[in-house]
Amino acid sequence: MNRLEEIIRKGRGQFDDSEPSEGHFERFSYKLATRLHAGLARKRSIVPYLLKAAVVTLLVTLSSLWSYDHFIRPNIRTTMSLSQVSPEYREVEKYYVQQVNLMENDISSFDLNNPEQKEMLISELESMDSVYVELKKELKAHPDDQRVIDAMIKHYQTKVEVMSYILEQLRQIKAETENTGSHEKVTI
Repeated sequence: MNRLEEIIRKGRGQFDDSEPSEGHFERFSYKLATRLHAGLARKRSIVPYLLKAAVVTLLVTLSSLWSYDHFIRPNIRTTMSLSQVSPEYREVEKYYVQQVNLMENDISSFDLNNPEQKEMLISELESMDSVYVELKKELKAHPDDQRVIDAMIKHYQTKVEVMSYILEQLRQIKAETENTGSHEKVTI
């Protein structure tokens, strides 16, 4: 650094008394303007590229989800029914499904006074079915577990008992309303 300072001190006279050549400031301004303009022209926004990348990513994701949903997932069963365990359990399940369907038809045939009560009754029966769905998942995980099979059969038995009780109550209410001579809808 000392050597550079020494050279500058010795040559200071040469730098201080000389003026730039004629038109130097004009050429400098022109070069500065062209470089500035060229720099702006080269500088492009990244936003269009990001939008294109986002659209491509979205399309790839959606097509992957669609492919998974239509081709891969249907082959993967997450539940297992009693009918898949053995032919004897297939008959048991068939019997209870038939009984439940008959009782559901009977219950839905009653003309209930309050639609909210009918909706509540249907939602309670559906909540019982959600328990059965969980049992089917458990059976898939442990197909040889007799406790799960027994729980599924017990679920069907309980559902049939509950539905029988509901039907009995609905029939009693209907009989009472017919005996009193009124032709009003049944109220639970």
